[in-house]
Amino acid sequence: MSKKQIIKFLVLRTLGNFLVLFMIFGFIATFGPALFYEVRFRIEEARGVKYELPNTEPSELAKIIQKRKALQQPTQNLLGSVLSDKKVQILTPVDTSFSVVIPKIGANERVTPNVNPADGGEYLEVLKHTVAHARGTSLPGLNGTTYLFAHSADNFWDVGRYNAVFYLLKDLQIGDDISVFFNDKRYNYTVYDKKIVDPSEVGYLAANIGQGERLILQTCWPPGTTWKRLLIFAKPKNT
Repeated sequence: MSKKQIIKFLVLRTLGNFLVLFMIFGFIATFGPALFYEVRFRIEEARGVKYELPNTEPSELAKIIQKRKALQQPTQNLLGSVLSDKKVQILTPVDTSFSVVIPKIGANERVTPNVNPADGGEYLEVLKHTVAHARGTSLPGLNGTTYLFAHSADNFWDVGRYNAVFYLLKDLQIGDDISVFFNDKRYNYTVYDKKIVDPSEVGYLAANIGQGERLILQTCWPPGTTWKRLLIFAKPKNT
C-alpha cells in the first residue's frame, strides 16, 4: 500500500469514526432524557418503589419548600430516588402556586399558566423548563377543562429538549391519582380515560366552563415523535 493510499485510508476511517460518534451523540441528545425517565421508572417498578404525596395542607407544604430553600436542601433528585433504599418516596410539590404531581410516575413539575398552544415560539421556550397550561382553558377548581401539556416539538430531533417527564404518561391507568397545586390549594384528580388523537384534533382545548371540572394532560405519541397526541383525562377525585 502506497503512502497516498495509507493517508486516504486513515482519513476515511477517521471520518467514519466521527460520523458514528456524531450519530451516537445525536441519539443520546434526542432520546436521552426520555430513556432516563423510562429506565428510572422500570427500575423503581421492579424494586417496588412508590411515590406518595403527604396529606399536609398546601400552606404547610409551602412552608416546607421555603425552609428547604433557606437551608439549601432541595428535594431529592431523580438519581437519588433511584438509588435510595426507601420503598416509599415522599413527593413535595416544587411550587404550590402552580404545579402538577403524579405519584404513579414520580412526576413533580412546575406549570406556567396561560401559554398559547398555537404559538410554537412561545410554548417551546416554556417547555424547556416547565409544563404549560393552555391559554383559554379553565384553571383548577373552576367548573371547566384545565389543559396541561408538555413534550411538544416541531421536529423529532428537538423532542428530547422539551420536558421529557411527560413521556411516562403512557404508563398511567384508569384510577391513578393526579394532584394539581394552584394558588396554594390542592386539587386531587383520578384518571378515567386516555386517548391517542391527531394533532389537528384541537377541540379538547375548549374551556367548557359550566360543563363540569376535568383535567387533561397531553404529551406526544409515540415517544420520540410528534405524529400523534396522547391525552390523559382525569376528573375530581371521589366524584
